[in-house]
Amino acid sequence: MSKIVFFCIPAHGHTNPTLGVVRELVRRGHQVKYYSYEPFRAVIEAAGADFVPCDAYDAQLGLTSKDGERIGKDLAFSTHVLVETTLALNDMVCRDMEAWQPDCIVADSMAAWGKAVALKLGIPFVSSTTTFAFNQESAKIMKQSFRELLAFFAAMPKINRDVRRLQATGYPVKSVLDLIQNDQNTHTIVYTSPEFQPCAESFSDKYAFVGPSVLPAREQVTKTHEKLVYVSMGTVVNDRLALYRNCIAALAGEDVQVILSVGEQVDIAALGPLPENVSVYPKVDQIAVLEQADAFLSHCGMNSASESLYFGVPLLCCPQTKEQGGVAARVTALGAGIMLENPSVSCIKAAVKRLLSDTKIKANAEEIARSFRCCTGPVAAADKIEQVIGT
Repeated sequence: MSKIVFFCIPAHGHTNPTLGVVRELVRRGHQVKYYSYEPFRAVIEAAGADFVPCDAYDAQLGLTSKDGERIGKDLAFSTHVLVETTLALNDMVCRDMEAWQPDCIVADSMAAWGKAVALKLGIPFVSSTTTFAFNQESAKIMKQSFRELLAFFAAMPKINRDVRRLQATGYPVKSVLDLIQNDQNTHTIVYTSPEFQPCAESFSDKYAFVGPSVLPAREQVTKTHEKLVYVSMGTVVNDRLALYRNCIAALAGEDVQVILSVGEQVDIAALGPLPENVSVYPKVDQIAVLEQADAFLSHCGMNSASESLYFGVPLLCCPQTKEQGGVAARVTALGAGIMLENPSVSCIKAAVKRLLSDTKIKANAEEIARSFRCCTGPVAAADKIEQVIGT
C-alpha cells in the first residue's frame, strides 16, 4: 500500500475528473489524502479519500467573486494568488508531508502549491491536467494578442517579486513557469484522448492521455420530443440572462425539448413565462441530460465539452474565457460543433437547426466519442501514478 496526496483548486471542473482516479487507487489498496475545500468534502470522502480542508488558509486572501474572474486572465494577479496560497499553506502542508511521508503528490495543474511542495520536499510528483496539455505546438490554439503580450511583459517585475518570495521560503523555483508549465519530464495525466488533444504526438511519454473521467448519471431524464437541446454556461461565468432569454425565444414552439441549466446567479422568474417545450433549472444532472441530448449550447469548459462528446452530442460553442476558446477551437477544427458567432435569437435558431440536421457534424462527434471510449480513464490514470511510485 502506498500513500498518495491530492491537491486541487475549489472548482468542480478540476475536482470531478480526479474522483474516479481516487476510487480506483483506494480500490487497489492505496491510502489517499485529498487537500481541498469544504464544498467538495462529501464527494471526495465518497470516493474514499481522507479529506483535509484548506478553507481557513485560503480565506486569508480575502478574494471576491470579481477576483475569481481575474484568475487565468491576469498572469500577475494569478501568480500573486498562487504565491499567497502556497505561503499560507506552507507550514501546515510541509508539516503534514514530513509527518506522513507520502509516496507521491498529485496536484491539479492550477493548484501549483502542490507542485511547489513536491519540489521543495523532493516527493515524486504527477500533474493532473483537466484542460489540454500545452507546449509550444499545442499552445498555438490559444493565440495571444499583441496587447496581451505587452501586458505580460509589463507584469514581469511584479511576477518576479512574488517568485522571489517563494525562493526565500525554500522553494527551488527559477521562474513562474516552473510552477504553471509542465516540461517534457513532468509526469502528467491529461483527461482527454490523444485524438482530441492538439498535437498529442509532440509530447513525451511522460504524458498519459487517459480520456475523460465521466461519472455515472445519478438521475433519469425523460425525453418528451424526438430532439432534445441542452443549454448550460457552466458553474462559474454563467450569469447570462440575455443569452438565456434569447435561447428561449429562439426555440419556443419548435418541435424540440429544451433544458436550460442557468446556475444560482440567475433569477428564473426574470426569464418570464416559459413555453411548453422549455424547462429551466438552477442545476441539473448534466450526465443524465447529455445521455438524451441531441445538441448542447455550451461555454465549452473542458469538462462540459468532453462529457458532451463522450455521448456523441454536437456542440454549439459559446466560450467565455481564453481556455474555453481553445476548447471551442478544437471542437470546431474537428468538425464536432460550430461556433455561435452572435447570441441573437435568429443566430441561435439557425445554429441549433443546423446542429440537429447536419449528419456530418454528428458523425464527427461520434468519432471523438469512440476515441474517448478507447481510453481507460481512471484505470490508466491510476496505472500512471503507480508507475511513478514504482509499485
